[in-house]
Amino acid sequence: MANTLFIGKVYLRFDELPSTNDYAAELLLSAGPSAGLAYTKSKPAEGTVVRADSQSAGRGQFGSRWESAAGKNLTFSVILYPSWLEIGAQFHLSMAVALAVHDAVSSLTDGEFPVRIKWPNDLYIGNRKTAGILIQNALAGTSIQSSIVGIGLNVNQLDFDPTLPNPTSLALSFGHAFDLGGVADTIFECLERRYLQLKAGQAAQIKSAYEGLLYRRGVESNFTDTSTGVDFTGIILGVTEAGQLRVLTEQGERTFGVKEIVYR
Repeated sequence: MANTLFIGKVYLRFDELPSTNDYAAELLLSAGPSAGLAYTKSKPAEGTVVRADSQSAGRGQFGSRWESAAGKNLTFSVILYPSWLEIGAQFHLSMAVALAVHDAVSSLTDGEFPVRIKWPNDLYIGNRKTAGILIQNALAGTSIQSSIVGIGLNVNQLDFDPTLPNPTSLALSFGHAFDLGGVADTIFECLERRYLQLKAGQAAQIKSAYEGLLYRRGVESNFTDTSTGVDFTGIILGVTEAGQLRVLTEQGERTFGVKEIVYR
């Protein structure tokens, strides 16, 4: 059992779901007004976790599929209510979650290999992807009403679809299997710690820590500007408050939104 105040205290486990994010969304929807009727049930407790050993329709960023072997990895979603976070600062939640997954993996592996965050929120061990994050925010006025934080972490899978570009797992990277429950508990603890840090007003510290762990930061790298198809070299400097990637190019500093730049 995770040593947390609220994350994972309500823990819904399933053998299989189409998508843990979709199931969490249904929980939130069923707690609201529908077709003019009264509330059907109380809203899920903050920190509710929906975990599935297998997802038949798991999703990654931007509509991509998240492939995961049944029973080998972690696929779960956490329901949060960051109503104290303004809409313009929602990328700070993304940074906090990415840091939490980084913290967990680093603590489990004793820093044996470099663990980095590939903008905006994938987790890389060396040059290979081991985790992805999908956050769905429901907005109300100027703040966030609710957030569904979906996390997929490759833990014990050893074989991957050869069409995937660069996947890895903790077991592949570190040479031994991991206890899935223990890894999940560690992520819950790290997520709660980073979430409360953000809630306490330490957004600047979150951003600084995130930028310090950015994959390829400070190293000349090759990119493609997807709006023009032009290849260029640049150096990642960090991110803006809104979450755009800051890149130093021969023409000076440029900023890119998600899908506007790809690594080569």
